Amino acid sequence: MSTKVRLGIIGLGNMGSAHLDNYAKEKMPEIEVTAICDIDETKFTAALEKAPGAKCFNNATDLINSGLVDAILICTPHYFHPPIAIEGLNAGLHVMSEKPAGVYTKQVRELNEVAAKSDKTFAIMFNQRTNCVYRKVRELVQGGEYGEIRRVSWIITDWFRTQAYYQSGGWRATWAGEGGGVMLNQCPHQLDLWQWICGMPTKVRAVCHEGKWHDIEVEDDVSIYVEYPNGATGTFVTTTGDCPGTNRLEITLDKAKIIVEDNQIKMFVLNGSTTEGIYGATDGFKKLGGEWVDVPTDGQNPQHIGVMNAFAAHILRGEPLVAGGEEGINGLTISNAAFLSSWLDKEIVLPIDEDLYYAKLQEKIAGSTHKKVVVKQVHQDMSSTY
Repeated sequence: MSTKVRLGIIGLGNMGSAHLDNYAKEKMPEIEVTAICDIDETKFTAALEKAPGAKCFNNATDLINSGLVDAILICTPHYFHPPIAIEGLNAGLHVMSEKPAGVYTKQVRELNEVAAKSDKTFAIMFNQRTNCVYRKVRELVQGGEYGEIRRVSWIITDWFRTQAYYQSGGWRATWAGEGGGVMLNQCPHQLDLWQWICGMPTKVRAVCHEGKWHDIEVEDDVSIYVEYPNGATGTFVTTTGDCPGTNRLEITLDKAKIIVEDNQIKMFVLNGSTTEGIYGATDGFKKLGGEWVDVPTDGQNPQHIGVMNAFAAHILRGEPLVAGGEEGINGLTISNAAFLSSWLDKEIVLPIDEDLYYAKLQEKIAGSTHKKVVVKQVHQDMSSTY
């Protein structure tokens, strides 16, 4: 391989175009975009202005087998992420997938099994992991200095979307086209960060309101309750129907409390252990003392550019990835469990029954009011491009 990774971008929607913008601005010095793919050939003219000399394809398979690329970046609708990634890996290419890893864990697990047998790089675009705030919070939680997690709460309701947004694409907010709503579109990063920082839960109970605030068939208002192996609890609340909304993460540890809001960290450090304070005090109302402390970070937040540059560096020199592709199943497991809990009106113990989830998802697709339009579009896309 040369000093650059030859990259093919599959899908020229919002994210594919954004990656091309970064490339055109020379923010990815070890990557050369040599091929692009989309079913809409009218997008090629603008794309070629950003990647002169790239060859255009309207079929992902042809791009993958062209011999023009060392790696692919998948920026298609969600259902196509795993099959294209599998095809790329089997063809001997390195693969970067946009989030989410897929729509249902059974399919993503199959992808992970293929990736485990491959000697090629498999990565996922969890760009929020590059944010210095979340990297620091993970360090504080995972480091153990402040004890185990007792409680975590994330209110992430600043995703306000209008009806016009949902009507901007036939695949949007449909079970057949997108596979979900706010959890599959807006929240994959936060669900990943939640488990990346706090670990995976063991139990999930959720209520997912479908079409509560918009004329859509998928969920736009969600409340999730989880339990962790050590007995700690957590909540995750999200919606696209609140304005202005909130983005606040609180993590209560045995010896400290961390708050993340407005992209800043506040931390209250106790003088002792909460557990010891509960059982060791003779005064029934005595609270532990402590103080708010500054939490310095390195200030770095390279986002998509950081993920892509790490991807290239891993391929060329074996440097660390921001997120291995196999990790994409974790946050998806939480959202699949939340859906299943809501649909069955019961607590779900992890790991989920993947066959049951797939069967229930097929029922949602079969009952879709948009089924005929969306399934036709998806099948056209699959046969002509993916």
